[in-house]
Amino acid sequence: MNPLNYIECAREVLDIEARALSALAGRLDEGFSVAVETILASSGRVVVCGMGKSGIIGRKIAATFASTGTPSFYMHPGEAYHGDLGMVVPADTFFAISNSGETDEVLKLIPFLRNNGNRLIALTGNRASTLASAAHIHLDIGVDAEACPFQLAPTASTTATLAMGDALAITLMRVRGFQPENFARFHPGGSLGRRLLRTVSDEMAHRDLPFVSHDTPAIDVLQAMTRGRLGLAIVRLDTGWGVVTDGDVRRAIERHGNEVLRTTAANMMSVEPAMVSPETRVEDALLVMEQKKINALLVFDGADVVGVFKK
Repeated sequence: MNPLNYIECAREVLDIEARALSALAGRLDEGFSVAVETILASSGRVVVCGMGKSGIIGRKIAATFASTGTPSFYMHPGEAYHGDLGMVVPADTFFAISNSGETDEVLKLIPFLRNNGNRLIALTGNRASTLASAAHIHLDIGVDAEACPFQLAPTASTTATLAMGDALAITLMRVRGFQPENFARFHPGGSLGRRLLRTVSDEMAHRDLPFVSHDTPAIDVLQAMTRGRLGLAIVRLDTGWGVVTDGDVRRAIERHGNEVLRTTAANMMSVEPAMVSPETRVEDALLVMEQKKINALLVFDGADVVGVFKK
């Protein structure tokens, strides 16, 4: 097979899966709306369950629900049947995935769910299947053909299942009025979480700050900058503050040439540097830096400079 055929094969796969998604959108019915309203009305979690490839897709759907404001977790049907059903409370909505609708490990859970009073939402590719018939709500994720040429490996069907899960999660997210701030709460380790949840005090450099006075010789200013490793020195003035940055040093060299080392911090510094309080959100501090086109902010607590915040 030459490289052109590789590309043609890939295009064929993508075309099959794109057609499957287009057909899925066309088959959406009132069941989708009922599923959304059922989850919204529930005081419990969405318990997602599936076997094999459906289970892998189910894990992702549960993770998407959880990170967008719908409490959810994945449960392996085999583990569920051997004790994990103890984690399912009556208020939970059970979200069962099986393309055939006849997956034995999933069907075995139906009696418990009925007895426990759980609402069952089934995602299958067969409306006449046992699982679809047992469910309170059925969402059709059937496809005309898999991308696999032997119609064996789940491909278009798993893509359709994943897309249906995304459609539900994002619809619920929008109905709940879920905002970036909410998303950040569940993702404190990500860049959005950093910007929206953390404050300057969480990230500022505050040890061994490179302070100098206005009459500190240039050579000592440079040494303080080197020791501080922040790309600047903080100048204490009788009234206010100054700062000497790498850029200030370069400009001083342009002005003074070889005499630059004979000058002092007062002749190199920028006055009235941008400052923020320790309680400032990282998002707001970064916005100030972007507006002023600078890489650092002094952190002032009302009495003294207590840190330096950098991107």
